[in-house]
Amino acid sequence: MSGREKSGPLAATGDLFEGRPWVLTPTRDTDTEVLNLALELVSHCRAVPVVMDADAHDRAVALVSHMPHLVSSMVAARLEHAEEAAVRLCGQGIRDVTRIAASDPGMWIDILSANPGPVADLLSDVSADLEETVRALRALQSSDEDKRREGGSGIEDVLRRGNAGQVRVPGKHGSAPREYETVVVLIDDQPGQLARIFADAGRAGVNIEDVRIEHATGQQAGLVQLMVEPGAAAALREALRERGWALRQ
Repeated sequence: MSGREKSGPLAATGDLFEGRPWVLTPTRDTDTEVLNLALELVSHCRAVPVVMDADAHDRAVALVSHMPHLVSSMVAARLEHAEEAAVRLCGQGIRDVTRIAASDPGMWIDILSANPGPVADLLSDVSADLEETVRALRALQSSDEDKRREGGSGIEDVLRRGNAGQVRVPGKHGSAPREYETVVVLIDDQPGQLARIFADAGRAGVNIEDVRIEHATGQQAGLVQLMVEPGAAAALREALRERGWALRQ
């Protein structure tokens, strides 16, 4: 379970499988020597072997990979003929949602052709959620107070269920997700800026748990979001200010 939105030899990387789950689906007829050879291959690639039943594997990858890819593509497709003024308003949220939509369609036709049933089942569930959400939004347009209240409740329900599902996504190193505090730094789009920030954080004795970059529209600058342990955030902010960095809320 690894890969990028790009394909082909120029997109290859030697550490593609490192630390990533590699699912094996042996049956009762699988020879032990064959399974051991497969495990050896996984080890050479520095991946993490996961043994599953084949049907369970198909349902799992439909849920965490195949269905999300199609949903991402459907969202991105709305942008194809959108007005340029609207597209220029794209921020990090739409970039996050549509990133994987850049993948090769031919490759994904092969993937989806091998697992159509479970993916279709999940999309049917998503479709039902979409229909309910559309009805809730239409109710919010109503002049009837009861309908507006019902619509708001419906929207809140889908958002809360989204919250509940999102917290189950594994965090760093596959462990349970943790709450980090974000330190936001304004940087110029110049070589060496990120290296300087990481070096300054290291001098302050602060470990950067995760990092995200949001580029400013129409400017040669961006916001770097440094995720750190909550107890280390104040020390990092102080250290970065002392070294001349411009911090943002």
